[in-house]
Amino acid sequence: MLVFILNAGSSSLKYQLMNPVNKKVFAQGLCERIGIDGVLKHEFGEKELEMKIDMPTHKEAIESVLSTLTNGEGKVIDSINDIEAIGHRAVHGGEEFSGSVLVTEKVIETMRRLIPLAPLHNPANIMGMEICQELMPGKPNVAVFDTAFHQTMPDYAYMYALPYEQYTKHAIRKYGFHGTSHFFVSNEARQMLDKKHNTRIIVCHLGNGSSVSAVLDGKSIDTSMGLTPVQGLMMGTRAGDVGAGALQYMMSQEGLTIDEALNVMNKKSGIVGISGKSSDLREVLDGAAAGDDRCRLAIDMIAYKIKHYVGAYAAALDGVDAICFTGGIGENAALIREKVCAGLDFMGVVIDPVKNNKRSKEARDIATPASSGRIFVIPTNEEYVIANDTYKVVTTTGN
Repeated sequence: MLVFILNAGSSSLKYQLMNPVNKKVFAQGLCERIGIDGVLKHEFGEKELEMKIDMPTHKEAIESVLSTLTNGEGKVIDSINDIEAIGHRAVHGGEEFSGSVLVTEKVIETMRRLIPLAPLHNPANIMGMEICQELMPGKPNVAVFDTAFHQTMPDYAYMYALPYEQYTKHAIRKYGFHGTSHFFVSNEARQMLDKKHNTRIIVCHLGNGSSVSAVLDGKSIDTSMGLTPVQGLMMGTRAGDVGAGALQYMMSQEGLTIDEALNVMNKKSGIVGISGKSSDLREVLDGAAAGDDRCRLAIDMIAYKIKHYVGAYAAALDGVDAICFTGGIGENAALIREKVCAGLDFMGVVIDPVKNNKRSKEARDIATPASSGRIFVIPTNEEYVIANDTYKVVTTTGN
């Protein structure tokens, strides 16, 4: 089955064309600056194309992608009729979706109702679904939710200690995100452990957005992100865990509205806020190496926050069989992995400095042979999860 995978953002969209049965990727790319001037970056085989294309809306962007896939130098299929299904990344499914579903009017209506929980993401996700329905009528569309994997969390883990009515009236609780990545990486770790039962895995998805999850026997029992992605770890521009009192005090001292304060929390904090240099960890690592103390502080804070959650989740899991690192930072920043794992000998987890500093695009174990808990670096593949879920939903429903 040939699946068109779409991840629609507010002013950009990522895409991939894949056969999930054999994991063959025919093409992938990115549309940027939608509504401004439009840039399409298209990769196929060993080749790359970059084109400036007028994209006033997402519709023109998706039309441009489909045209590039079927015509000219970037052609990889003869017709859009070769596409058998469309898989969509959907950010927030609330409590309504515990798995991937065929897109129907009822599903879209439910996602619209959940927009207050993800005002930046759900509208763009819905737009992508509706445009694909228009441009490829009759083709099944499947929504794959970031939050679905974490719907197995027990109530004592996902509830906030607010008045209970805030949950019953407004569904205020922890939902978690990066679910497709946490699912993929934890499942890969179970294969690497060659242990299917009583597996205790901690996944550290570290990138511009970061989260940690505790996965018991393949099911999420806790995760660091909450009602929204701002909770949890310190990230590229997000603050992560900040006490409500600190937020209120900052607002009163700076004369900020709640929207202005949330803008600070989401876009001006985290790595960029502490380092004062960049939200890109590579630049901050270079700054620390050159003696910049704020960059050094940012690195120490990042590692400490991750380690804090690793320790908490090891306790929640009653031990740990594997700690996994994934995402742009998790896969590439050896120093962060080293700092997170330093001192975890008491848990039976010991990192091998030589293995840790070797670069590879393959999944690997960087723990010492004597370590009772393994340390895995596993490249994530969220697009495969979306494509495979789409394949399973479509074949199961007979579409």
